Parts: sequence; C-alpha cells; structure tokens
Amino acid sequence: MNQLLEDQHLNIESNVNTIVSVRGLTKSYGDFVAVKNVNLNVYEGEVLGLLGPNGAGKTTLISMLSGVLKPDSGSGEVCGFDISNKELHHVKKLVSLVPQDLALYMELTAYDNLSFFANLYGLKGKIKKERIHEVLEIAQLHNVSNKKVEAFSGGMKRRLNLAIGLLNHPKLILLDEPTVGVDPQSRNHIFESIKYLINDLKMSVIYTTHYMEEAETLCDRVAIYDQGEILDVDATTSLLSKHGQKQLELKIKDVDDRLLDEIRDMENIDSVNYVNDMLYIQSEQLLERTEEILSYIRKEGLVVSKFNVRETDLEDVFLQLTGKKLRD
Repeated sequence: MNQLLEDQHLNIESNVNTIVSVRGLTKSYGDFVAVKNVNLNVYEGEVLGLLGPNGAGKTTLISMLSGVLKPDSGSGEVCGFDISNKELHHVKKLVSLVPQDLALYMELTAYDNLSFFANLYGLKGKIKKERIHEVLEIAQLHNVSNKKVEAFSGGMKRRLNLAIGLLNHPKLILLDEPTVGVDPQSRNHIFESIKYLINDLKMSVIYTTHYMEEAETLCDRVAIYDQGEILDVDATTSLLSKHGQKQLELKIKDVDDRLLDEIRDMENIDSVNYVNDMLYIQSEQLLERTEEILSYIRKEGLVVSKFNVRETDLEDVFLQLTGKKLRD
C-alpha cells in the first residue's frame, strides 16, 4: 500500500516548494523493522500530521529526517539537502527536532536553559537576546523566565521544550507528541504557537500524534502511519471521503470469525472489524443492510447491548486501514 499516495491525492499548486522528499526510507533494529520503505513529501507552509499509535515508528522516522538517525536504505532530501552524511550539516542547521522526552536542565531557569541552547546554536550578542525574547513570547513564558524549571508544571516544561527548538529559526520543525501529559491550557498554548509558526514565521511542521482530535484540528494533511508504514496520506476531508461512510457500532460479546465472514459477504458491505467486544460495520447502504445484519446476529443467539449509527472520523479510517483502534 505504500505508494506515492500523497502525489495522487493532494491537489498542490506547482509553485509550492517541497520541504521534505523521501523515497524508500527504511530503518531496522536487528530483526525489527521500525520504518518500512516510506515515501513522503512535505510541502512549504503546511502542518503534516503523522497519526499512529505509540510504537508505530513515528519517532524513528522523524529522527532520520533530522539527522539524529541514519537510514539503512532509501533516500531523502530536507530543505533541498541530502540527509546522507555529505550534506547532513546543512540539514541540521535548517531543522529542529522537539523530542517527546524533555531536554531541559531542571536546576536552571527558563532563561538560562534558552541561553545554554542558544550558545550551542552559535547565537551571540544582540541576536541571541532577541531570539530568547522571541521564543519566550511564543511559548508565553516571558513572565516566568527567571524561575527554575523544576518548579514548572508539565505543560510549561513542554512549552519551554518547544521554545528551545525555535531558537535557530528552522525552516522545518519536527514535533514529537508535544502535548503528552499537558494540561488543557498549555495544550491550547502549544496549538496557538504552531499556528504562529506557520502563519507568521513561515515554517513547515511535521506533527506526530496518537490523538485523532489533534490531527483534525491542526493538520493540513494527515498520514495514517502504523508499523513503520504510511497507509494513506491526504487532507482529513479527503481521507473521510475515501474511507468513510456511515458506521454501525454494535456491542456484542463472543462474535466468532464465521459470523464476521458472513457479514463481510453481504452485499454492499465495505468493512467489518471486531475490537474489544465492539463490532464496526461500514457500508454506503447501511440503513438497508442493518436489519439483515441484526437478523444474522439473532440467529446466533447473541445479545446486542449497544447500538449506534454515526458518521465516521479519522479513528474509523485508521481502524479500516489497520484493523485496530488507534489507541489499542
């Protein structure tokens, strides 16, 4: 399934620059393949969501794009430079990776943390002070800049982590699950910061998440990602149009494979999945098929304890493409 899906589905103007272009990117750890033959384009000024569960290989993929990890095979360009060793120093100047694990010195103040990392970026004098002031404003931490980080809430630490990644004015910023463990207020601050990066600073963003709502809210396009593979990538509305219809949800215990196969063989049934005692069925003619489905279930002597019909969302698309729920 891992074709150049984004080129087939995305209607992009010819004058939009490609910030990331990778083909056949692969990374293994022993017998475990973390990233499998990934093909992907990311375009200037967009937020691309990498939507997948924990352990799907999202962090490994963006680590290769930032130069932290070397791919086993495949090729890639970021901001026009090859991610192989010969041009990696150019890539590192133009890309920032904001990791899920906090890279902060707890005994230092927020300002001193930023000053330390600004030194690593080679920033000095007036430019250094201006950048620190700028990123403190973006992260909305200016009023606590002289407090030690150990006194910060989890959300404030996340926002400072993001601020560090902005010091070098990257063209591409890679955000790895930036809202894990944060309070709602800090989550909103992070969302507003990302909008500012795109609209005012003209950056491009790759945003990894296992939260469907974040992908729908923030991202111009979403890549459905599981077990190291991109299964489809497109705008949310296009993904729903391609993979989503009305969905029947039935809570039933002890459904066996034979009954699932009988339902799949019915006319105009598009997908059938059974996860955690929940039966999910999609069809363009769901209303016409519902009574027939319930008749099959009654013949088996099974009891339906929950019945619901609704429009599909991104989590349903993920279920249809992978056969499992996003946060199993």
